[in-house]
Amino acid sequence: MIFLPGLIFAVISGLNGLSAATELQRADYTTTCQQIAAAVSSASKVYYSGSFTYIKDNEHWASSSSQLSACSFEPANAQDVGIALELLGKNQTPFAVRSGGHTANSGFSSTPGVQIALFQFSEIVYDADAQTATIGMGLIWDNVYSELDKYGVTVVGAKTTGVGVGGTVLGGGYTYLSNQYGLSVDNAVAFELVMPNGTVASITSSSNPDLFYGLRGGFNNFGIVTTVTMKTYTQSQVWGGRISYAKAQWDAVNTAIANFVLKVTDPKACVYSTTDYVSGAVVIMSILFYDAPTYPDGIFDELLEIPHLEKDISTRAYSNLIQTLPGNASSGLRAMFHWVPIEQFTLPILEMVKNQTLYYGELLSESSGFLISYDLIPFLPSLYSHSDTPSAFPSSRDSGQGYSFIEVYYGWTNASDDDVMLRLGAESAAFMKQFAVDAGQNVANALIYPNCAPPGTALEDIYGDALSNLHSIRSAVDPGNVMGLTGGWRF
Repeated sequence: MIFLPGLIFAVISGLNGLSAATELQRADYTTTCQQIAAAVSSASKVYYSGSFTYIKDNEHWASSSSQLSACSFEPANAQDVGIALELLGKNQTPFAVRSGGHTANSGFSSTPGVQIALFQFSEIVYDADAQTATIGMGLIWDNVYSELDKYGVTVVGAKTTGVGVGGTVLGGGYTYLSNQYGLSVDNAVAFELVMPNGTVASITSSSNPDLFYGLRGGFNNFGIVTTVTMKTYTQSQVWGGRISYAKAQWDAVNTAIANFVLKVTDPKACVYSTTDYVSGAVVIMSILFYDAPTYPDGIFDELLEIPHLEKDISTRAYSNLIQTLPGNASSGLRAMFHWVPIEQFTLPILEMVKNQTLYYGELLSESSGFLISYDLIPFLPSLYSHSDTPSAFPSSRDSGQGYSFIEVYYGWTNASDDDVMLRLGAESAAFMKQFAVDAGQNVANALIYPNCAPPGTALEDIYGDALSNLHSIRSAVDPGNVMGLTGGWRF
């Protein structure tokens, strides 16, 4: 997605208008808010409508994801999270857990009940001896990368600005470093988990292998995670950044990407490209990345030689490179993601994506469609080979999962267009997947990345054959179905 003016006003204005029915419903949940405030330590706070902190806690990157809660709760420690969970379960009060708030799906981290915002879990503790970093779930990856820069190390997190730690490390996590180190879930070594009964536990592959498996891709089905400990890797300066092209260069860019995918097997090299239709205009943008201060001759030459609109490429800190794709700058739009696994970006696949961008960009701009984006994410076939420990997602790492992806993003302004946007996004994704299958790519049964799965996606399409096992693990840890009071992909 390209850089857009901030649209926070849309979120804030949406948080100000309340129907009488919503006011009455919120009042029913206020008793739980008051009980939480009375029971937790003085370091933890409950906020109500009218305060800036309440607005901040409820605000999401996508305005379609924001709801008005009865109150927001900012816990300062895991014990207070446990107290809140016990009261929420006892009163059967709906709640939500917010890390970065970057989900596009309504109700996944928002609620009419108690909004739990994890902002106070903001510590980053680097252990040089263990080569790990313990990271609070209230952070966004921008903060994590910048802090770890001081030690010359990094972790496998998100690839764009403004994305929270929680959804990435509990849902999957694809990034520029994934060809070398795998997904974010592959690099988690411990979780501090507040279980549905309020107890706090450290979950590792040895202490509780079932929960460790479930948390790596299974989100908040098993309780609330407050910190994660991740492997760190030595990180020098990197080479790369953003280069943007006009519509006239589209075919040349596609040819260069196809050649890159065909020829380059260096796991330190990555290209992330977006094709954007913005209010009638087309912009093609690529993020070029090499995990060293300079790149080997020839790898990116074809993309660099194409006439371009602008270029921001240099040797820089890894944390600075992340800023070159400011996905958070489009905040305030209503939004939808979809995900199409493929094996390889061939010229026919790239031409098909071009046609989809133009067709749906023109079609959706007739309504309130503002930004239509098809992002191209090529990886190496070895993408899923970096972990021997099973995970909830991806539950299957065989050749039928695809190792490259098309990420679909639609951003619009009017709530009355929600249904048509979701329908057309699903239509486009289905067409692209079938196109890849018809071209001989083995992705007919590939699983959908849960962080980019639209609302209504069948759990079987995300977790496959692992779903039964995940349901059993959740039933064992949450017999009272406390986590059923919150949103997201529920087992």
